[in-house]
Amino acid sequence: MLNTKSNAIAGGVAIADGAAVRLQRQVRWMTYLMFFVFAMTTDAVGVIIPEAMAQYQLTLFQASAFHYVPMVAIGVAGLLLGRLADKLGRKTLILAGLALYAAACYAFIAGDSAVFFILLMGLCGLAIGMFKTAALALIGDISPDSLSHTRTMNKVEGFFALGAIAGPALVTLMIAASIHWKQLYLIAGLLCTVLVVMAARLPYPPYQASDTQVSFRQSMQLLKDRYAVGFSLAIALYVACEVAIFVWLPTLLADYQGRFQFLALHAITLFFVLRAAGRFLAGFILQRFCWSSVMAVFTLAIFACFALSMLGGKAVALWLMPLSGLFMSMIYPTLNSKGISCFARQQHGAVAGLILAFTALSAALAPALMALIGDMAGDVSAGFYLATFFAALLAATMGYNWLAQPAKQRLTQYRK
Repeated sequence: MLNTKSNAIAGGVAIADGAAVRLQRQVRWMTYLMFFVFAMTTDAVGVIIPEAMAQYQLTLFQASAFHYVPMVAIGVAGLLLGRLADKLGRKTLILAGLALYAAACYAFIAGDSAVFFILLMGLCGLAIGMFKTAALALIGDISPDSLSHTRTMNKVEGFFALGAIAGPALVTLMIAASIHWKQLYLIAGLLCTVLVVMAARLPYPPYQASDTQVSFRQSMQLLKDRYAVGFSLAIALYVACEVAIFVWLPTLLADYQGRFQFLALHAITLFFVLRAAGRFLAGFILQRFCWSSVMAVFTLAIFACFALSMLGGKAVALWLMPLSGLFMSMIYPTLNSKGISCFARQQHGAVAGLILAFTALSAALAPALMALIGDMAGDVSAGFYLATFFAALLAATMGYNWLAQPAKQRLTQYRK
């Protein structure tokens, strides 16, 4: 009888564990879909900018507002609202962000001016900052250890990369069919409405907030933590390289007249395809090699792609700039997960918000500075020299990280 009772208890534990695994799987898929949807709009901006410049007679810097305004909004939301994911819970902030994003996307059908669209893109950015911060914190919650966290983040960013392929491809098809690119936001709004319903019905894993909530002032204390700032700055350097490609590569290759015009037309799509492929291969690679060595080798390859493109001109950039997407694939999700894993669970929202703020600030400033340099030189390619400098700094930083292993002890300390 005792054995029967023990078996019953064990069976109950097994059922409970099975339910927890299914719930975690559902949450992961919900997160994958969220990243897919918002990537459709944020990474389509490189295809939208040439159309906006022609339609509204904008300079490079003016057109770059289509990118830097939503990025600044994402950063502000991450910095100011990230701690709410720790205070209110992950689900509440995710629902609020998704609802705001859907509403902003629907509003695109109500106007037809550059300023109106830029303001709505800023509202979309604010919404993304809210639900992305909460989702990043949630991923940390359901990951049993740092390695699992890194693998999950690469899968999440893999779905983001798929959305980044779908968005520009849809805009390209719309332009070919004489359909205004703003219809992309209507599609994103419809998909986001489905996500709101799904998120409301999904029972998220229980989250126990800390008895002592992290205040805004306390979350700003993270700026004094060398691990938080170190990973945030490294991510900022990476983002500066990535946005240089997906914001300005279509403009750079717009007047290409060589034998490979088909490749020039689809170079940004190839970049996104290679980035997506690399992120789905991340689990295989990171299980076999130390993450810091992968970061060092891949960032050195990114720098080589940029440097050789500057030396060889558009004929070389046509090939190497898209190829850099393969090496960029694992950088952001790996550094992001390691940065969050350096802190206790009750700080994951605040840390994710800080990292997101650095991400968005870099994504806003880097292409804007490239635009200013391009306007002064009268050629968008001049701005890519700045991006090459950022790539060199990133490679040097990751080389130091590989050799010195500055975060090894901290990652071990907070291993779940």
